[in-house]
Amino acid sequence: MSPPPRALHCGARILDLSQPQVMGVLNVTPDSFSDGGLYYRNHRLDIDTLLPRAEAMLADGATLLDIGGESTRPGAAPVSSDEEMARVLPALEALVQRLDAVISIDTSNPALMREAAGRGASMINDIRALQRPGALQAVAETRLGVCLMHMQGEPGNMQQQPRYACVETEVRDFLQARVDACLAAGIAADRLVVDPGFGFGKTVEHNLRLLNRLPVLTALGLPVLVGLSRKSLIDKVLNRSVEQRLAAGLSLASMAVIRGAAIVRAHDVRETVDALRMVSAVLAERQYKA
Repeated sequence: MSPPPRALHCGARILDLSQPQVMGVLNVTPDSFSDGGLYYRNHRLDIDTLLPRAEAMLADGATLLDIGGESTRPGAAPVSSDEEMARVLPALEALVQRLDAVISIDTSNPALMREAAGRGASMINDIRALQRPGALQAVAETRLGVCLMHMQGEPGNMQQQPRYACVETEVRDFLQARVDACLAAGIAADRLVVDPGFGFGKTVEHNLRLLNRLPVLTALGLPVLVGLSRKSLIDKVLNRSVEQRLAAGLSLASMAVIRGAAIVRAHDVRETVDALRMVSAVLAERQYKA
């Protein structure tokens, strides 16, 4: 097995992966499950609300910020390319001008990928793993990093009847195939991240098994990103509302890092950073003693 990657190349930036990193979530949507509408005023994106939130995430220890302009919660309806770009691009431009961070764009839209690359984005985070027509080529034409996520189905139907013979094997094989497609298109391995897609076409049992067997994915030799923050998995196990899921989310993030995750996508940045720094301290001590 190859050693874990120590860095991720994201355009002109290089993200240090010698310690687990936290990606802060900034959904510039009116309908995302957790923070939808948070940055809107009178039905318009309010940059003066968005910027302080982004600055606070960086001050709290995030090293990446992920901007999403289309809700991907279960049952979500798609939005047009023009609408997605109208939501995302003003936010991207404002953040790039003011902040020193890796800015990731959460999109499957090739047109937005190209526009974002030209306006200072560092990374593409695609729940469809560059499977939409033109997406693979759009990223190949840039130097951006890219996260390839597994999803069974589409947001509108993914939670209706997800089925797997062996969830970790099927997720691994899908991600390996998408990595191979990226390499064949000229996207270097040091630009790639993989994400098992917790909650995207998976039952509670699938999610728990996948987290328990996360080393199956780290064995691909690429950084693994996980998104477990405030997920409905917590509600289904503990019967907790979105506002009551912090403690459980921190436990899931910690377990993911112990099992090899390199990047954790989170809404509650300060608490997640603290939890992962403690995990890292314990793991470093164990490695030192060995």
